[in-house]
Amino acid sequence: MCAESAASENFAAALIPPIEATAADDVRDVIPLPGYRLAVRFHDGTAGTVDMAAMITAPTAGVFARLRDPAEFARVHVLYGVVTWPGEIDLAPDAMHDALAATGEWVLAA
Repeated sequence: MCAESAASENFAAALIPPIEATAADDVRDVIPLPGYRLAVRFHDGTAGTVDMAAMITAPTAGVFARLRDPAEFARVHVLYGVVTWPGEIDLAPDAMHDALAATGEWVLAA
């Protein structure tokens, strides 16, 4: 009897290219800053600072209360052009883009 491997390779992953969000209003880079702030840059060059301090520290923070832990806040990343944290927490890129294009800053209120 010949032993066969039960594992199979995922050939679909090799055939389907990864999704790349490169539209003008897709986020390109995000860097966590002190004080619950983010440095954000979009594909069209729009860039600025997102200030989340009031929202995160408010008693009504909801799911964003998890981000009070600086280590958790620092886990921010870009996923499909959206600023995201583990646990399905994200920010609306269109509202962020509009605010940064207008003033260079987006302050999220409680």
